[in-house]
Amino acid sequence: MDIANLKNNIESKMQKSLENLRLDLQKIRTGRAHAGLLDHVKVENYGSEVPINQVGNVTVLDARTLGVKVWDKNMSAKVEKAIRDSDLGLNPSSQGDLIRVPMPMLTEERRKDLTKIVKQEGENAKVAVRNLRRDANNQLKDAQKKTEISEDEERKAQEQIQKITDKYIANIDKMLSEKEAELMQI
Repeated sequence: MDIANLKNNIESKMQKSLENLRLDLQKIRTGRAHAGLLDHVKVENYGSEVPINQVGNVTVLDARTLGVKVWDKNMSAKVEKAIRDSDLGLNPSSQGDLIRVPMPMLTEERRKDLTKIVKQEGENAKVAVRNLRRDANNQLKDAQKKTEISEDEERKAQEQIQKITDKYIANIDKMLSEKEAELMQI
């Protein structure tokens, strides 16, 4: 068994969990407009669901307004409906070939709800990282039982995997606290 390969594999999977969390947290809006906010909104286009950025350009018009310039004018109504029906709570309005998407102000209650969602996303990421640690430790135990590695090598590798896990858990906590602070800003 190649312990270094196992550690690299686990670390890359933990990095992917961190990236997934970063993407999930970007979707949680803070009252400021950013173009990535609409990335997960899907629009029906000739019988298939496509991301909104495949039917038009999403731009930031000002700090509180997004603009969607649809390439095919026939798609404007569908794009507007897709944004309205999304879970983002946005109310777009058409102005010719430009769809304006104003960001509503966040109430204190909504900020607290979003903070709970952020904590849940963080907990999911931590569970994913811990599951990766468990899987790696199980692989080490199996290798030790098959006498592919010694007990000392197993113990040392488990300690190294724990350090990697601690590093990623700390990164997750840091991301969560930054997002919570961002949400609670007025």
